[in-house]
Amino acid sequence: MDVVELHNRAVANFAELVSGVAADRWPAPTPCPDWDVRALVNHVVGEERWTPPLMAGKTIAEVGDGLDGDLLGEDPAAAASAAAREAEVAATWSIDKVHLSYGDEDPREYLRQLAADHLIHGWDLAVAIGVPPRLDAELVAEVGAWFADREELYRSGGMIGGHLAGFTDPADRLLAAFGRDPRWTPALSVVERFGSAFGAGDLDTVMSLVTDDVVFESTSPAPDGGRFEGADAVRAEWAKLFAVTAEPRFDAEETVVLGDRAVVRWRYSWAEPSGARGHVRGVDVLRLRDGRVAEKASYVKG
Repeated sequence: MDVVELHNRAVANFAELVSGVAADRWPAPTPCPDWDVRALVNHVVGEERWTPPLMAGKTIAEVGDGLDGDLLGEDPAAAASAAAREAEVAATWSIDKVHLSYGDEDPREYLRQLAADHLIHGWDLAVAIGVPPRLDAELVAEVGAWFADREELYRSGGMIGGHLAGFTDPADRLLAAFGRDPRWTPALSVVERFGSAFGAGDLDTVMSLVTDDVVFESTSPAPDGGRFEGADAVRAEWAKLFAVTAEPRFDAEETVVLGDRAVVRWRYSWAEPSGARGHVRGVDVLRLRDGRVAEKASYVKG
């Protein structure tokens, strides 16, 4: 495929996705742990705004910091649409070299880098806002063939996560090569962040991920456990747990999310005075609402 067509199709697809972002989805989580939807779109729009000056032969120093910060303003969809159109035009310009942060590069290679970023971030955006991903088979094949020789370079530079194995669909394999889990959903993200914060004993983050009327059913006393209702009561109970647990660690062994319900099979461990680590294994049954945990019922082996 012609590299300009590859680039412009990927850019247009991303812009179309941005046009469909509902007002309440801009703060939603994405598969990129540090970015919500707005930050993800701002990153891609930033790449598009950089494309015209770089394809015109300017250096990064000449562009300066004029494209730093928020580029979306009060109308993110309009900003993204305008940036996409400018990038599509710039992709057609003829130039010998583009001056990138790591050195001079062939403009066709630069455009392939941008196409790959738009394709993968287009999937990120689609799953974050709850619409079907648009991983065009032709674009997947083109980007996949190009990326096969560059995957380890990207990973060694810290630009992507570990390669996930076990996928057979070409689009899923490409996502996995970029460190994405094709099974990712916003609900799964909430469950994973909740587990990570719980294992770190980070009470403030844990509580930011639960509803005001959260219900927690603990594993003791036998046989039914305790029941705590409301954020204040639950916070107090978890504060006691964290206060007496040295070096806690929460490992999710398996997570299944179905609609507003999630089941997490876990191993919870801690440091004992002897220096050994004690642990228990169990299951949480979670109910989710509005992107937060509304109910956590815990069950322990033995």
